[in-house]
Amino acid sequence: MKQLTILVPNGYHNLSSVVGSYEVFLKANAFYQSLGRKPVFKITLASTSKTVKLHDNLFAIRPHLQIAAITRTDLIIIPAVRPDFAKSIRQIHTLNHWLIEMHEKGAEIASICTGAFLLASTGLLESKSCSTHWMAADEFRHMFPGVNLGTDKLITDEDGIYTNGGAFSFLNLLLYLVEKYYDRQTAIYCSKIFQVDIDRQSQSPFTIFSTQKKHGDEVVKKAQVHIESKLGEKISMEDLSSKLNVSRRNFDRRFIKATGNTPVEYLQRAKIEAAKKALETSRKNVNEVMYDVGYSDVKAFREVFRKITGMSPLDYRNKYNKEAAI
Repeated sequence: MKQLTILVPNGYHNLSSVVGSYEVFLKANAFYQSLGRKPVFKITLASTSKTVKLHDNLFAIRPHLQIAAITRTDLIIIPAVRPDFAKSIRQIHTLNHWLIEMHEKGAEIASICTGAFLLASTGLLESKSCSTHWMAADEFRHMFPGVNLGTDKLITDEDGIYTNGGAFSFLNLLLYLVEKYYDRQTAIYCSKIFQVDIDRQSQSPFTIFSTQKKHGDEVVKKAQVHIESKLGEKISMEDLSSKLNVSRRNFDRRFIKATGNTPVEYLQRAKIEAAKKALETSRKNVNEVMYDVGYSDVKAFREVFRKITGMSPLDYRNKYNKEAAI
């Protein structure tokens, strides 16, 4: 039987991803047994403390073992860590050496939501693909510039390291792992029991574009303010960089460093975020919204909208605006 270790770090704040992981793999084991097969995993909750208190001591978890007692495991699940990421990592840095040691011994590791911060602090994500909650993306890029963060992805899988997007999307990661370690039939069974859509690939429809201004580059901030105030107009990046007295090449370089987007990508995301809000809250049709955010080509608007959200403008409107859909 393989060993699954679900970490319960001190200072950790999200009860659902620990309990959810435990419940899903218990159910997968039980289903396997109902088919006359042996359970795949022995499931262990592990920490550096005998008791971990959560949510201002409202809840407490008593792990099965302390991590020092675990010398071998096949799969490790890292739950979300609390939003003060730098402080969280400092508090649980003792886990780093253990995670590295287990990975060197062949363990695969999966991080849930902001658990990617703990995983990245080990260095195991360096130059690898990674996802985390879209709200934490800016801070993650700042802290771990060597990691290839792609917050549109719901799940990443590279060299035995898995990450996922945010919040309750961790259930999709668990189904992905169940299919990998058990089989498709067991993953489908778990998806039906827990009523989770299987095979979801993107968190893009849920992303709210952040204006990303906590970077300290005043030239880029001025460019951002200009872009955001002219969403209904055509903006020439050549003209904008000239107004800001920087070369286009230097403008692009600084913009990417500050925001993680090229100026054109930033403009597209700002326009589409404005379009999303209009589709959610107004009775305007897709063409009216398209013109409001500065597009005149329906095909181009649909392509950019789908690229950023994973949905067509009409599907997005029907999903998030009940009044307009009716």
